[in-house]
Amino acid sequence: MKWNETLRDEQKLFLRSLTDACRRFDDTYWAEHEEAHEFPAEFFKAMAEMGVIGMLMPPEYGGEGGSLEDAALALQTIAATGAGLNGCSAIHLSMFGFHPLVVHGTEELKQRYLPRVAAGDIHIAFGVTEPNAGIDTGRVSTRAVRDGDDWKITGRKVWMTKAGFSEAALVLTRTRPVEETKRPIDGLTLFVVDMDSEYVDARPIKKMGRNAVPSYEVAFDGLPVSAANMVGEEGRGFYALLDGLNPERILVAAEAIGIGLAAVERASRYAKERVVFGKAIGSHQGIAHPLADAYMQLLAANHVMLDAARRYDRGESCGLEANTAKFLAGRAGFFAADRAVQTHGGYGYASEYVVERLFREVRLTRIAPIPEEMILNFVAEQELGLPRSY
Repeated sequence: MKWNETLRDEQKLFLRSLTDACRRFDDTYWAEHEEAHEFPAEFFKAMAEMGVIGMLMPPEYGGEGGSLEDAALALQTIAATGAGLNGCSAIHLSMFGFHPLVVHGTEELKQRYLPRVAAGDIHIAFGVTEPNAGIDTGRVSTRAVRDGDDWKITGRKVWMTKAGFSEAALVLTRTRPVEETKRPIDGLTLFVVDMDSEYVDARPIKKMGRNAVPSYEVAFDGLPVSAANMVGEEGRGFYALLDGLNPERILVAAEAIGIGLAAVERASRYAKERVVFGKAIGSHQGIAHPLADAYMQLLAANHVMLDAARRYDRGESCGLEANTAKFLAGRAGFFAADRAVQTHGGYGYASEYVVERLFREVRLTRIAPIPEEMILNFVAEQELGLPRSY
């Protein structure tokens, strides 16, 4: 299949090298790690050695200082090899999760954490969502209270990817009661914390898919945090997060497109090989047309994703494009995986044929990091001028 033929020569060369590196980690590798709920440590190490994990980190902290476009293409390529969301999620946070620290952290804090993150020496986590808050960030109730010159954090977070074996995490806390703030999102403060098991209890969440990379519910019980670990200004933690929202949506869009490509490629191969009533099933329009439809949806989403990434890299506004890319890519990836399962018939439900894993994984991209409904709200309000609905 032709894809991204308009890329620069150096991008094509890098993506070919990345594809070659990912061939070591075949469908059997990912199936075994998914089934065993085992983190793909060998893959993580390989990506660190290639510089993929540090590609977005500034060079002064050991990274490559690469563009968001290049990072999106890398994650898309990884997903498209069949690694899917397990492969992307294994490295996604290390690539971009500490972006608020890059932008808003002190130099001392950056030097302490960022080189180790870029080198893949440590795993990191990200804690914003809570059991009773969800996407309503203004209801975050995890408290950071002063302890002399420092702080102690108490509360609960959910869906903290890799938290159970991460050495550090970014955690959003409330440092002023909501009733004392002008807006609910005021009074929130962001910290880099060391995940000390004496004060942190992380329990894995049973979930539908992406089980090689676990998600956790995490309880903080008086976790001591130095005042030097505050990221940005006290009470303005929400605003420190804003810089990373659009890039994250672009990267997830790229991952969804990559999963969709993996599904279409496998379904097309099967449709050429599977013979029923004396003919390859791919010769029937009932099989061929849905796969062609899926491919065109992925191609369209890819154009929006690349436009959003390039706008971001040029320092231009990209809110509409980033949200649109995430919305279209999630739907296109899911449609592609669904049609891949249908193409395989009963075998599509069998783990042996991979597409059922891709189907389960890509479903998450329609929910996280922001659900489709909130993107529709954003476009309705910001672009169409309609009244706020929530």
